[in-house]
Amino acid sequence: MANGGDVLSMLIPNGGWYIVGDDYESIKFLECEPITKKQFTDGFAQYDAWKAEQDAAKAAAKAGAESKLEALGLTTEDLKALGL
Repeated sequence: MANGGDVLSMLIPNGGWYIVGDDYESIKFLECEPITKKQFTDGFAQYDAWKAEQDAAKAAAKAGAESKLEALGLTTEDLKALGL
């Protein structure tokens, strides 16, 4: 379940805000364009799908990187040994 900070991170990923609680009235917009209460409220319904999309993209990127390592004859343990 998303909280207000999660929703704001999705809607305004570069920050410039802070929130105390999960209601729109507790948001302070500091260095960003304010969003509307409707955008914030709608964000709760959108968050789970957005998060699943982000997680899938991250997993695909990891699989691609591991495939490239394998093609080079390397493993993730080899990279860890190098401090990477």
